[in-house]
Amino acid sequence: MIKLIIFDVDGTLVDAYRAIEKSLCHTMEKLGYGRCASLAVVRQSIGHGDRNFVKLFLDDENVEKGLAIYRRHHRSALMAYSRAMPGARRVLAALRKRGYRLAVASNRPKNFTLILLRHLGLDRSFDMVVCARDARDFKPKPALLLRVMRRLGVRRGETLYVGDMAVDVIAGRNAGVRTVAVTGGSSSVAELRSAKPFRVIAKLSHLLRVLEKP
Repeated sequence: MIKLIIFDVDGTLVDAYRAIEKSLCHTMEKLGYGRCASLAVVRQSIGHGDRNFVKLFLDDENVEKGLAIYRRHHRSALMAYSRAMPGARRVLAALRKRGYRLAVASNRPKNFTLILLRHLGLDRSFDMVVCARDARDFKPKPALLLRVMRRLGVRRGETLYVGDMAVDVIAGRNAGVRTVAVTGGSSSVAELRSAKPFRVIAKLSHLLRVLEKP
């Protein structure tokens, strides 16, 4: 019986792709780079922390300065350009009503994760929010998921992880929990299926159906 559902943030609960693109383009402009990456490229490049993200687009000597510029800009960008994924609020409310414990486990820095969740009115849905502090925590390593289960006192067989990337599926497997993969995020359907999740769903709202099946 599932008692705890842990969610990824970007591409699963929240669409912040435009905010990320805006902050990246601002950073590249400030550092004198030419054309910025497209939104499609940004979507495919996130999920491994903001430092690893900006490293993909900047020369090594500009990474630290660029990361500082990116982070200064990103707070306001999140407020202006982020939105909840379709059905996210309804699904979270339904899960709380059914008695599930809910948590977040994200590679995104915690301060930005909390800004997102509070701005979009999602923060009160969760018993716990855990984010990567350094490379030892980054998914696909299982550290974040294990930390949530340990603190909430829930077993692996009682836990479900929901994410939109193959790295989420692998993290769930490494933590010994089943994962539901939602399409439409950063990984393609083929990438998600190749990672072999417990279920692949087309919409977050379909999670409610998954939980109704034995």
